[in-house]
Amino acid sequence: MAVSKSNKKKQSYISVPSQIINPISSASLESLLLSPKKKSGHQSHGFSSRFRFCWKSPRFWLFLVSVFGFFGMMRIFFDFDPVVPFLRNPCSNVEDKSLLSMSSVSATQLSAVENEVKMVGSMDTVRDGDEVNVDEESEFWKQPDGLGYRPCLEFTREYRRTSVDVVKDRTKYLMVVVSGGMNQQRNQIVDAVVIARILGAALVVPILQVNVIWGDESEFADIFDLEHFKKVLENDVRIVSSLPSTHVMTRPVEEKMTRLYASPQWIRSRYHRKIRREGVLLLRSLDSRLSKDLPSDLQKLRCKVAFHALRFAPPILELGNKLTERMRSKGPYLALHLRMEKDVWVRTGCLPGLTQEYDEMINNERIERPELLTSRSNMTFHERKLAGLCPLNALEVARLLKALGAPKTARIFWAGGNPLGGKEALLPLTTEFPHFFNKEDLALPGELEPFQKKASLMAAIDYIVSENSDVFMPSHGGNMGHAIQGHRAYAGHKKTITPNKRQMFSHFMNSSLPEAEFSKIIFALHKDSLGQPELRNSKTGRDVTKYPIPECMCNKKQPQSASQSSSSSQ
Repeated sequence: MAVSKSNKKKQSYISVPSQIINPISSASLESLLLSPKKKSGHQSHGFSSRFRFCWKSPRFWLFLVSVFGFFGMMRIFFDFDPVVPFLRNPCSNVEDKSLLSMSSVSATQLSAVENEVKMVGSMDTVRDGDEVNVDEESEFWKQPDGLGYRPCLEFTREYRRTSVDVVKDRTKYLMVVVSGGMNQQRNQIVDAVVIARILGAALVVPILQVNVIWGDESEFADIFDLEHFKKVLENDVRIVSSLPSTHVMTRPVEEKMTRLYASPQWIRSRYHRKIRREGVLLLRSLDSRLSKDLPSDLQKLRCKVAFHALRFAPPILELGNKLTERMRSKGPYLALHLRMEKDVWVRTGCLPGLTQEYDEMINNERIERPELLTSRSNMTFHERKLAGLCPLNALEVARLLKALGAPKTARIFWAGGNPLGGKEALLPLTTEFPHFFNKEDLALPGELEPFQKKASLMAAIDYIVSENSDVFMPSHGGNMGHAIQGHRAYAGHKKTITPNKRQMFSHFMNSSLPEAEFSKIIFALHKDSLGQPELRNSKTGRDVTKYPIPECMCNKKQPQSASQSSSSSQ
């Protein structure tokens, strides 16, 4: 900035862009900007002589060409406007925004810069190395159309009439022993309530068999809210904590061999006379013993038990909800139920795809204990893979999620036991999706300690966080995946990805398929497997707690049929 002085000390200013101050020497600036007024004729004459000298000097013209050339280059390369910097009051006190304006940024440009700075600032907000999720509007988080389906457990008049006698009865009691993991036990408890209803008996709180694999000695009330369970079902089946004194010395009739997929008629014909005579019936191993195709009222009772009565115990529910809030604190999240434990690979007859050492370990254990293989022992690993019988490994999960449009910034909660191979087995997934957490990562010090040595309680926490997620995907089937799928459908058809393993594995194995084409094919295969409403009765043998339509959900456009509303549980 140059200053012209006079005797009156009058000041005038010319604002010079900061970009050109350094390249131009102070002498050059002075020769351009100093224009002293005439003090005498001699001074005026000297000025005219110097001006004519400069006008004829080649150096003067070279300087002008250099200046105009410099401005031209600034305009071409930096979108520099030589008019903007000449401000009305360049010496006024300015804030940072005014400084931006003096650097040739227009008001519109300034607004754009501010918005960009805010965006960058929000992206830089980090907690524990986790970036803010800026992909909340991604198509991946879009929920399926629920078609207006809502829960509707309206029992028939006949069911409600007989309920009075069932609840009042004090002569018949059903005891059940349920086995397996938490989700397997959950399914058996649902069926135990329905069997008690069929027999018109009171249900003694189910006994949870000690799990020989995990050594979990949890009781019913450790996992589920017992008082809530009793209250919700008080008009359907009487629930008692123990046998009354009138029956405590009675030796129960024990039945170990309930047939698979038994109908209500078979249950009555087989057990009704015995329970009336002895007063107490003891059933074991109820897994898949009761038919999946029951009268409408009994299907509704199944849903009532699974989705309303079996609420987790308050300590589990409290911690599960806290972890859910921590996952959702930075936007939507995906829950994965990963089935990559050693026993899963052994039982399914599949290989983990890690190293030859791990494959040999699984093969050897399968040879030593052939009874662990659940089915189809005559199939090779490759045949099982193509038939869709194998769990997805970490690499396959990552490729599937990418093909379905999951953003790299997606926050993922993973449920399940420790995978064979440890954290290294998860590397293909965690490299592609670095915001990867399990309950141990989310819990504060000491929060998991009361549940640490009880596998059923830990599974219940996984269940809560997974069920509450924006998107859920299991890497394999199984009781937990099926239960959560049904729970999410009942809650309004929240997005649930069901991997189409039977059709997609051939494309996974095609190494010559371009990635873009692979993604297009995989996306097309799953467009109808994202949790949309699906009728249970479109295929026989489906579990209503996995497919709650039409027995347990309806909409105003499609009311329940007359046959459903009049069907009797008796």
